[in-house]
Amino acid sequence: MKKQSKAVFFAFLIGLVLISSGCSGDRIKSKTEAGKETIDKKFEIVKAKSIHISRIYGIGYPGNDQALYVAADKGIKMYQQGSWTETTANQHQYMGFQSIDNGFIASGHPQKGTGLKDPLGIVFSDDKGKTLEKLSFYGNGNFNFMGAGYQNDSIYLISDQEKQGLALGVNYSTNNGVSWKQSQLAGFEADSFGMLAVHPQNGNIVAMSTRTGIYYSLDNGNAMRLITDPVMVTALTFSGDSILYSSVENEKILLKTVNPETGEQTELTIPYLDYDNPITYVTVNPQNADQLAFSTYKNDLYETTDGGKTWVILLKDGKNQE
Repeated sequence: MKKQSKAVFFAFLIGLVLISSGCSGDRIKSKTEAGKETIDKKFEIVKAKSIHISRIYGIGYPGNDQALYVAADKGIKMYQQGSWTETTANQHQYMGFQSIDNGFIASGHPQKGTGLKDPLGIVFSDDKGKTLEKLSFYGNGNFNFMGAGYQNDSIYLISDQEKQGLALGVNYSTNNGVSWKQSQLAGFEADSFGMLAVHPQNGNIVAMSTRTGIYYSLDNGNAMRLITDPVMVTALTFSGDSILYSSVENEKILLKTVNPETGEQTELTIPYLDYDNPITYVTVNPQNADQLAFSTYKNDLYETTDGGKTWVILLKDGKNQE
């Protein structure tokens, strides 16, 4: 087993630094209202006149909404059927953003003036960020690299230090952050950690992107195996039992699916991307497998509703397209 002091996979390309790609609500919904904090009573969802995003921290399709969510430098932006909406308050930096069946889970930093502790630790919202529920490490942790099961209670994260019950490296919780265990990573031979993706139904199944391919585990990351060629993988997510991922091969940006059991791969046709503009996040709508989206290092955002046959650009350089 490799020691868990491996470098977290921040550098995907020379000279580029990428700052980090859902849990049933049973336990979350059962908590008392006292555990849920309304940050700003003036919170509203309004149509956005224009969108200008300086950094994307994650994308996803929460199961309690019909929109594509973008976790940006100034809160959540939502896209649906040609229209952008945004929040008027609680514009937090939701790093490690994960869409789940009844909302989203995230880490990150609060908007100034909200009275929230910085960093947020791990928080949950089922109402577009109007209220936040503190799950773990509130005021004591920010996690850029997280994964959460869409319909199970599993959360995975990478910790850069030992603290509050977390070990250095990959840690997982099967009870929405109440308790944590260290993934042993037997068979993991990569020299870097990367993004985490959790199977939407089975929280024991997890995958990780690295500079040398995708590692896959059936037992919470305790035993892992390489399921792709040793190529640089910059983003990944589960699509049912398969994995949708982006790789950089022969100076080309590719988007593929892989069957973890058979290794069979399929390449999707995507718009041309410059080599210095790799894909940073990918997402699939669990309620409609033909609806996919991906973002890039330069804050471009593309979406397809026909399984990749045609793509629409929603953001170019972080700005919405008319």
